[in-house]
Amino acid sequence: MNGDNELWVNSVNKKNKVALMQWMQNYNINLVQINGQRKYGGPPPGWVGGIPPHGSEIFIGNLPQEIYEDKLIPLFQSVGKLYEFRLMMTFSGLNRGFAYARYPTKHLADLAISHLGGHEIQRGYKIVVTRSTEKCELALDGIPSILDKEELATILCGLTAGVDTVSLYASFTSDLKNVAIVKYNSHREAAMAKKSFCEEPQLLYGCSFTVDWLQPPMKQKLQSGTLPQPHSFLPQMRSDKPKQDKITLSGVQCLQFLCDRMNLGQPIYRIKFLSLGSCGWLRFWYQVVIPKHRVPFNGYSWILRDNLIPTDQYEQAKEMVALQLLREFGYGVD
Repeated sequence: MNGDNELWVNSVNKKNKVALMQWMQNYNINLVQINGQRKYGGPPPGWVGGIPPHGSEIFIGNLPQEIYEDKLIPLFQSVGKLYEFRLMMTFSGLNRGFAYARYPTKHLADLAISHLGGHEIQRGYKIVVTRSTEKCELALDGIPSILDKEELATILCGLTAGVDTVSLYASFTSDLKNVAIVKYNSHREAAMAKKSFCEEPQLLYGCSFTVDWLQPPMKQKLQSGTLPQPHSFLPQMRSDKPKQDKITLSGVQCLQFLCDRMNLGQPIYRIKFLSLGSCGWLRFWYQVVIPKHRVPFNGYSWILRDNLIPTDQYEQAKEMVALQLLREFGYGVD
């Protein structure tokens, strides 16, 4: 247990704190206090295997505030091995009246609920033991509509661990943006992801987004299937087929429009012509810098020279590069 032990012991509830420290020493127990809770295990020493399944965590309520893990952990281990035990703490060193325990299996969690629910742990205190709600779903609001759910899932899997499913719906708060509902494999992984996003805000294509637990009103709409379909940013590309009642844009214009809508800044092109092939193809190198995008785009390509003047060569190469970038963003030519 971290911190100044002497100061901790000399504050409120001294007798029980001394007993806790003695128990930790006798049984070589390590407790870690962080973010208003004190944790044992997760995993415990000698644990072999992965994280226990959803439904294996229980909620423990109506605890006397002066009671500690030296009484609680042995009680809940009487049902079976514990994977993790978390006691919620106050600044004064008392507990907040509730805790969470996770077992290796759902069956052991069921046994704890049936055997220990209503147990009188101290005179006048019958504890409440129920299955934990284990919130596993986050709502990420403000997702740029350039991203579909597959692309977003790939990005989130690179930023956080334990992503199970990702779904997209139209945002209620941001025009032309979406809200992503991300389900994680466990409450712990969801909580770690939320903590990471809040402590180190991320940008997706230059756009910030908010992160919170999935709230009941939105969850009800999700379950009833009434959430609106996501926005999809699909600019109308120029093609050889005439289309009525539609504004057609060049690749360069579409990329500029897309970057403007995504608040990325206007693309900056660098093009260097390298060599002319025997069949009239002109090879060139390009780099495109989009100010708020994380990396520049670099590559090589070809255009058919066809006696183009240098200005036309540059504009044709620029158009080809813009079309290539739009394809990389997921938008092809109609």
